[in-house]
Amino acid sequence: MDVWRRLLLAAVCGVAVAGIYAAQPVLEPMGRDLGVPAAHAGWIVASGQFGYLAGLVLLVPLGDVVAHRRRLIAVHLAITATGMILTASAPAAWTAFAGLTVAGVFAVVVQTTVAYAASVSPPAERGRNIGAVTSGVVVGILGARVVTGALANIWGWRSIYVVLAVLSLGLAALVLVALPPEERPGRPVGYGQAVASLGGLFGQRLLLTRGLIAFFLFASFGTLWSGLSLPLADAPWRLSESQVGLFGLAGLAGAVGAARAGRWADAGRTIRVTGLALTLLVLSWAAIAQLPWTLGLLAVGIVALDFAVQAVHVSNQHLLTTAHPLRTSSVVGAYMVFYSLGSALGAVATTAVFTAHGWTGCSLLGAGFSLCALIVWAADRRFPHSGAPVLRPGSRRTRGGASRESAGQVGR
Repeated sequence: MDVWRRLLLAAVCGVAVAGIYAAQPVLEPMGRDLGVPAAHAGWIVASGQFGYLAGLVLLVPLGDVVAHRRRLIAVHLAITATGMILTASAPAAWTAFAGLTVAGVFAVVVQTTVAYAASVSPPAERGRNIGAVTSGVVVGILGARVVTGALANIWGWRSIYVVLAVLSLGLAALVLVALPPEERPGRPVGYGQAVASLGGLFGQRLLLTRGLIAFFLFASFGTLWSGLSLPLADAPWRLSESQVGLFGLAGLAGAVGAARAGRWADAGRTIRVTGLALTLLVLSWAAIAQLPWTLGLLAVGIVALDFAVQAVHVSNQHLLTTAHPLRTSSVVGAYMVFYSLGSALGAVATTAVFTAHGWTGCSLLGAGFSLCALIVWAADRRFPHSGAPVLRPGSRRTRGGASRESAGQVGR
């Protein structure tokens, strides 16, 4: 895959996921305008996450059914734009929630895009390409905060969703023109069979352990980014929306983490990298907890947290798509169910905890989620199992798509 196509796929992921997270730095003015109480403002972000969860179950399996995933990507982008427009024009909270839910449902184009990138990549480059595409998700989640703050200050929070709608429609057209069709091995399964097969995936230990890690990982991530604007807008800092959004620049270090983690995954280091990154995630909260006294340590903590989150996220997806090369859409969709639930939990819990216990309570909550992810990883290491094998560079596939190596979890 050439660099321009990787950039296009990264842009698709970035714009799609930005629609879910764009509300985070403007929760206060958005909630005030729509009549949502501060203690319940987290539901603005959570509505997109719950829509995303529905899309993972109902729409992502389509990636293993349709013959041309690029057309599916274009259609999902177009419908995502519809949700953005509905949100931008919302006269009341329920309309905005509906628009955000629609945008969330079809934001699963991210998983279809990651599956497309994995399927068109040679085995030795799969991690690199997944990492490059996933870096678009990081830029979308965090870079959107910078743009969101600036647009909100000039034209109000509704302008954000107008811009995202226009970008989604433009990318839909580019995908149809610029991306080549895939060569799909085997016969496509039916939609009902693809949806039903998700249940079988949830019975596999590899998916359960990596999924639980993702659940706590993104609960921690959501705790930071859904709650960050609340103390920064309050005393003693009283930052504007655009100033709060600038902290997204610190989080863009996660894009570097995503790209680097892809290369580490290709080298067979996913298990070790996961453990080190989760340890860094726990430690990052010690710096983030200093927000009431210093913004410098907060920025350091954000860099560490986002780097760790993306390193683990890419490693997880590399392990799963390598173990299931013929079902990349379904396995990524099943994994992202955990991501969506964790993100929603973090978004809802952090606003409630902040109202009751301040930023110290939120920091303890985020650190607790991080520690749970590390415990899951450590337990999986302590009790080895013969899960689906993972390819090292140079290992050969069998006809079933698995490696000929018989050591179980490669890279332990």
